[in-house]
Amino acid sequence: MAATDGRARKQPTRPNSVWLTERPPLSRKADQPAGLDLDKIVAATVRLLDAEGLAKFSMRRLAAELGVTAMSVYWYVDTKDDLLELAVDAVAGELPLPDESDAADWRDQLRLLATGYRDILLRHPWAARLLGEFINIGPRSVAFSNATMRVMRRTGLDPESTSGALASLFHFVYGFSTVRAMHEARCRAVGMTLDDYFAQVMTALANRQEFAETLALSSRAASVSQGGSVVEMLDRDFTFALDLQIAGIEAMRERGAG
Repeated sequence: MAATDGRARKQPTRPNSVWLTERPPLSRKADQPAGLDLDKIVAATVRLLDAEGLAKFSMRRLAAELGVTAMSVYWYVDTKDDLLELAVDAVAGELPLPDESDAADWRDQLRLLATGYRDILLRHPWAARLLGEFINIGPRSVAFSNATMRVMRRTGLDPESTSGALASLFHFVYGFSTVRAMHEARCRAVGMTLDDYFAQVMTALANRQEFAETLALSSRAASVSQGGSVVEMLDRDFTFALDLQIAGIEAMRERGAG
C-alpha cells in the first residue's frame, strides 16, 4: 500500500526500530479523520490485541475499530511492526517503578519490578512474543530498564555480574508468566476455568500408575485437592521462586565479597 504523502512505505527490518526512525512532520489533509492521532491509534491497538490476540490483528481490523480507512492509519505509522512496537512500549508504561529513596530496601524494589513485569505479561499475553522480537528502546521500556539497573547497583553485587543477575531474574519472570498466560488462554478458548482444567488433569492422571509418585509428592495436587484455587497456588509458587532469585543474588554478592 503506497503512502499518500509521497513517501515510500518503509519495509520492516530489524534491528531497526521505530524509535530510531525519523518521520517527516505530518501535514494536515482534508481526507484525514478529525480527532485521530497516534495516541488513539496505539490505544486502540492495545485494546484489540488484548481482546483478540496477535494472530488476528491486522491494520484493516484496526482501521475498522477506529472507524477510518487503513490508509488513514498509515498516515501515522509506516508499518504494522512499527505500530506493534509502539504498543509494547505503551503497556510498559503500566509497570510500577520503585521509590528510589535511600531508605528503600533493594529486595523489595526488585520484588516490585518483577511482580509488575509478571502482571503486564498476564494482562497483555501478546506482549511476550513481541518482547522477544523488538529491541524495546521506547521511553517507557527504557525507564523500566534504568530503574532495574539502579536497583541492581544497590545490591552490592559485582558490577560484572549485574547483567547475568538481571537475566536470571527477568527470564524467570518471563517464562513463568508466559506459560501461565498460555494456560489461561487455552482455558478461555474452551470456556473453562483454571480450577476446572487442573481438576480434569488430576482426575485423568489419578489412575495412571506412572504418575502415582509425582502426584503423591506434588504440593500443587495436594493444595488444589484441599480446595485451594489454582491462581492462589501459582501466586505462592511465583512468590517463593522470586525469593529464591533474590536469595541467589545475595549469595553471589557474599561470595564475591569473600
